[in-house]
Amino acid sequence: MFEFFANIFGYLLELLYNLVNNYGVAIILFTVVIKLILLPLSIKQQRTMKKSAKIQEKLKVIQFKYKNNPEKLNQEMMDLYKSEKMSPFSGCLTAIVQLVLLLSIFYLVRSPLTFMEKMNTEDINKYVSQLQEEGKQVSSVYPEIDLIREYNFLKEKNPDDQNIDKLNLQMNFLGLDLSKIPQQNMTDYTVYIIPALYILSSFISIRMTTAMQQKMNKKKEQNNSKNNVIDGETGKELVVKEESNEMDAVMQTNKMMSWMMPIMSISIAFVAPLGLALYWLVNNILMIAERLVLNKIIKTEEE
Repeated sequence: MFEFFANIFGYLLELLYNLVNNYGVAIILFTVVIKLILLPLSIKQQRTMKKSAKIQEKLKVIQFKYKNNPEKLNQEMMDLYKSEKMSPFSGCLTAIVQLVLLLSIFYLVRSPLTFMEKMNTEDINKYVSQLQEEGKQVSSVYPEIDLIREYNFLKEKNPDDQNIDKLNLQMNFLGLDLSKIPQQNMTDYTVYIIPALYILSSFISIRMTTAMQQKMNKKKEQNNSKNNVIDGETGKELVVKEESNEMDAVMQTNKMMSWMMPIMSISIAFVAPLGLALYWLVNNILMIAERLVLNKIIKTEEE
């Protein structure tokens, strides 16, 4: 599945590369295009988050009222989601899309000759064998990146091979070689620039998410300081109290989830070509800008 999407993304990246003739600029434009394509999903996700926060109190009342009747509880909860035109699994779609993007673009950046230049396996294996015969090291994980680095050597060895020019990708971007892998070039300080900027942008994004959650929790506490609700059937007052340990558990889970994706991405970024880290960096910057704009638009709509 990931190779299927990597192949589709490869057509887009190749088109952009042919326009600008620079791999780094093509990656940036590619990230912008993908972000624009997914913008409707981002807008829906942002609105769902806002809406979900608003119905939490109603859910708590239902859970308290029917805590001894699981069947009725499930029915009432489904009716609430239906009346609010929401799905309890709405957040899953975004998580699935993010995972598919993460792995598909990793495949694309790891094997640009296969998915971007559409070279066949036979030619790639032939060039790899030529490098190995000359005693040159070829990575078992990123052989295509090594072929791109050795373009000049292979060009001399195969002067009449028309396919060899597909290896001539311009990987230099603002003085950085996007074909380099931090793990393999630990003495080269330049390989840490993009991952460091990515870590910084991830920290900013996490701080924004945490601040938004704290703001929503504070607002709910102000509006429902006593959490007292009148039962419409009996007229009796139902007291719905949030236990501190439950709140701590929820906040801890949210905090863990917000850190999970950046940590996983950073781990991959240090063992993958810098082109992947550049994609994640640009994606993070666009995501921060997107959140700021969408929050303002949704807040204006609510007002």
